[in-house]
Formats: sequence, C-alpha cells, structure tokens
Amino acid sequence: MCLAIPVRIASIDGDEAETEIAGVRRRVSIALTPQAKVGDYVLLHTGYAIGVVDEAEAMETLKLLEEIAAVSEVHR
Repeated sequence: MCLAIPVRIASIDGDEAETEIAGVRRRVSIALTPQAKVGDYVLLHTGYAIGVVDEAEAMETLKLLEEIAAVSEVHR
C-alpha cells in the first residue's frame, strides 16, 4: 500500500519546491507536477509531488490522518 500526504507549496525553485505540513518544511521534486504553483496543495509520495489537489480535499485528508493518529495513540 502506498500513502501520499497533502502538503502546501511554500516556494518553488526550478523543479523543486519547499513544502510545509504542520510546521515541518521539506524540499520535494515537482517534476511530475509542473503545473503546481506556490500555495497549491500537492500529494507527496517518497519525495515527489505526484498530483495537485484542491485545498478542501487536502484539509479533509489531513483531518482524517489526524483522527487516525489520535486513535492510534489511545490504543498504545
């Protein structure tokens, strides 16, 4: 199973972008998503942005991931 996490693009330099999620910033490749712009949300998988998603979809996915993490903590 593969998992892609939505992250927001903070800046772009060529085919790399600095992304942010929950205060954590990472440089990722946007070679597969040349249409991505600053402020867009992209799905991040193994260091590559593999698709652009709208903000509402990104927020819903992040909310679900937070709920999964909370349940996981309860069951430790």
